[in-house]
Amino acid sequence: MPKTIISDTSCFIVLTNIGELELLHKLYGRIITTLDIATEYGEPLPEWIDIVNVSDKSKQRLLELQIDKGESSAIALALETPDSTIILDDNKARKIAYQLGLTYTGTIGIIVKAKLQGLIPSVKLILAKIKQTDFRIGLEIELQALREANE
Repeated sequence: MPKTIISDTSCFIVLTNIGELELLHKLYGRIITTLDIATEYGEPLPEWIDIVNVSDKSKQRLLELQIDKGESSAIALALETPDSTIILDDNKARKIAYQLGLTYTGTIGIIVKAKLQGLIPSVKLILAKIKQTDFRIGLEIELQALREANE
């Protein structure tokens, strides 16, 4: 069974803003997300993104004491979904995912993977587009992404 990919809102928003949302589909096929994230995104999601409900809302509510509702729902869903990877960009949410033993990546990791799989010609070009949005990328993350992508 292929790994389940769960996406938080920020990845959808950033990739939509730069016209690259389809990269998720090309990389992973189907993606799952939660109703809270779909609501935060605020636009209709493509048909290849499935909305799945979190079964144990108490875990989500506990997580909401530390991080926002979308991230909390993504982490709660990952806790219920064996062999899943969550796409998270928020540093606090990533730390929580790490503490819970969950596998995660971020939007920049997705872009590096797309380059390594030959889906995009350059990480540098995509990073330039992202910098035109309000998504913040630290210099260290940018340099690491370029190194990993052999650019």
